[in-house]
Amino acid sequence: MGEPEEKPILLTKGSRYRIVSLEARDAPLVTTGVFIGYTAIGTAEGVCIRLDDANKDSAGRTRVIPTHMIASIDIIKAVEPEKEKTKEPTTMFG
Repeated sequence: MGEPEEKPILLTKGSRYRIVSLEARDAPLVTTGVFIGYTAIGTAEGVCIRLDDANKDSAGRTRVIPTHMIASIDIIKAVEPEKEKTKEPTTMFG
């Protein structure tokens, strides 16, 4: 019997993550909080995290981490992705 197919891993809004990113050679930056979306920084993409209490004085702020700086992402609590609302069919006269 085959193993059940696993769902792809997606970063979903409202999920809690712990992200280790490059800050300096000797000390990586550790960010914990809730994922609120993606953004663009010039031609680079970034993830937006609303910082939680583990980030001390920065709790409640939003941190943008360029994706190319991310070393690892730990999924602390995953939220199911929102299903897109389908538009009801409309009648066209013409």
